[in-house]
Amino acid sequence: MAGGWLREEQADLAVDKILNAAAHAFVELGVSAASMSDIARYAGCSRGTLYRYFKTRHDLHLAFVNRTAVELAARVGAEVSSIEDPVEHVVESVLRSVYHVRNTPAAAAWFAPADAGLGAGISRGSETIDALTTTFIARLVGEREDESSDRLLARWLVRVILSLLTSPGESAEEERTLVARFVAPAIVR
Repeated sequence: MAGGWLREEQADLAVDKILNAAAHAFVELGVSAASMSDIARYAGCSRGTLYRYFKTRHDLHLAFVNRTAVELAARVGAEVSSIEDPVEHVVESVLRSVYHVRNTPAAAAWFAPADAGLGAGISRGSETIDALTTTFIARLVGEREDESSDRLLARWLVRVILSLLTSPGESAEEERTLVARFVAPAIVR
């Protein structure tokens, strides 16, 4: 099985192949149910090869979430780049982030009822998500003296997004109203 697998100098390709396989496993089996053996099978490699790139299941989960977050941030950033009003920029950024997670099967799998706690926990623990969100806030509101407040604000924004993913509003309009009335003003102050 592993004989035709990628060579050591192709580590980035191997990691991408494994994470792509993990995406399929998460969609088909569920995040919690997809074992390292399952992911190795989906990737067409041995468990030993999988463990060479990811020492633990948590490491694989974190790499998957981080890669997904970077891709999502780039996509949403491009979509909202022309919005000049800071409040509307926040509203659209949050709602589009939620939309894309919900409509990307491998990302949405993390927020299925059986896996929502795992998805929320790993998202809150991701330094990549923390950095992306802190950068978003800094770009939006500019440099402020109290950098620690921006970091706390970024963590709170992640929790708001996770809340919308794990406990959706009754309608898209309700979610828009919540974000416009309560979230955006807290960020753009």
